[in-house]
Amino acid sequence: MWKQFIGKLSWKAMKSSSGGGGGAGSPLAKTPPALPSPRENGAAGRPSASPPSPLAGAGAEVRSREEAFIQKVNICCAVYDFSDRGKDSPEKERKRQMLMSLVDCIGAAEEPLTETMIAACVRMFAANLFRVFPPKVRSGTTASETEEDEPFFDPSWYHLQVVYEFLLRFVTSSLVDAKVARKYVDSSFVSKLLDLFDSDDPRERDCLKTILHRIYGKFMGNRPFIRKAVSNIFYRFVFETDHHNGIAELLEVFGSVISGFAKPLKEEHKLFLWKALIPLHKPKSVGVYLPQLTYCITQFIEKEPKLAGTVIRGLLKYWPVTNSQKEMMFLGELEEVLELTDMAEFQKCMVPLFRRIASCLNSSHFQVAERALFLWNNEHLFDMISQNRQVILPIIYPALERNTRWHWNQSVLNVTMNVRKMFHDMDERLFLTCQNNFEEEEEKRAATEGRRRLMWEQLERSAARGYHQPVIAADVSFPPPPSSARLVAPTVT
Repeated sequence: MWKQFIGKLSWKAMKSSSGGGGGAGSPLAKTPPALPSPRENGAAGRPSASPPSPLAGAGAEVRSREEAFIQKVNICCAVYDFSDRGKDSPEKERKRQMLMSLVDCIGAAEEPLTETMIAACVRMFAANLFRVFPPKVRSGTTASETEEDEPFFDPSWYHLQVVYEFLLRFVTSSLVDAKVARKYVDSSFVSKLLDLFDSDDPRERDCLKTILHRIYGKFMGNRPFIRKAVSNIFYRFVFETDHHNGIAELLEVFGSVISGFAKPLKEEHKLFLWKALIPLHKPKSVGVYLPQLTYCITQFIEKEPKLAGTVIRGLLKYWPVTNSQKEMMFLGELEEVLELTDMAEFQKCMVPLFRRIASCLNSSHFQVAERALFLWNNEHLFDMISQNRQVILPIIYPALERNTRWHWNQSVLNVTMNVRKMFHDMDERLFLTCQNNFEEEEEKRAATEGRRRLMWEQLERSAARGYHQPVIAADVSFPPPPSSARLVAPTVT
């Protein structure tokens, strides 16, 4: 394999000077195509070159595999401008073919890569991947929501994809010593790799997701830094920028990372939940990454059920007030969390929780009210409610009664009647007590409203008859100072 590789390198060196550019090829999960023959690999429009002389092939075989590998990697470090597809196209294609041959070689190699080869590879990854993102190119002249939702595809992805495939094979290869590679895949490299998650191209973020997970698994020394760096990305997104393209992919990586945490959880991991994950409910764009966020949070609760109360209090802290669609998302996530909550943690937070649910029951948005009423269809939640009905029913009953009297939506009205019947069958005496208390409160409220209305009517009649006399400035007098008070002249400085 290495003899073929060195022979191809010598033939490439005869045909072109050092070139470069981004890298791309087949999808990350697929095996790249075999390297074409030298005749097929020439620049477009050139006549076929003669085969290499025996002396050239013999000279290439004499060189060590390390020198040949590094020479080829160094050629791939050159970067091209992909905004113009026609510019330097022969050099771009030659570089792409060279990258594909490197992918083949690292996949078929039998001897471990030396430290010099590893350093050259990491340098090539940095040269091609760490870049300033190109501006978005939109077809229309006016910005709209539909245009913003359209995915953006990087023009250099055709070459970048091969570089990502090479990086993935480099990270997963057993021929790359993790202890040696750790010197080069350091915190600086990982930090710049994490910055690429803000790419507009979803294909690049998908590749980065797989590579980051492999790096986290292979380079154990980088794990604390990766967790801290990702936390900082979340902090900037929530409290500063309110925009990041790769939150869903980062959460997807950490979903599998959290599932591997050992029990009992470290304090550092609990702080990550409270300070990094729960505040992610605050941004308006939470719907983009909510499934991944919910999975991460439920993984924490499965590891340590006592964290359920912490999560519920966090949801109540960031509960939306004016966004009905977001409120429905919160209710869905709340149900998943409550399914994993035990009785002790449920009792600690059930009072503020059902005050919020009661508010949702009376929402004028019928989908929010309906989603809140569907919580009673959950068997685990219904069982916990029935065991704590002495506390929950007095909180919930006024909201149920108001729905039956005044809610405009027939579907909400029907489901409300079903929930009322559940409570009635559960504890008729308690139900009647709550009903009587509600009637008394309504009578008091009506009496208070009547007195307030009468008061305003009297004020309006008095104002209409002109009984209100304005205060005249001449009539205003100020009381003299007390005799005991001493008059002190102001000090002049």
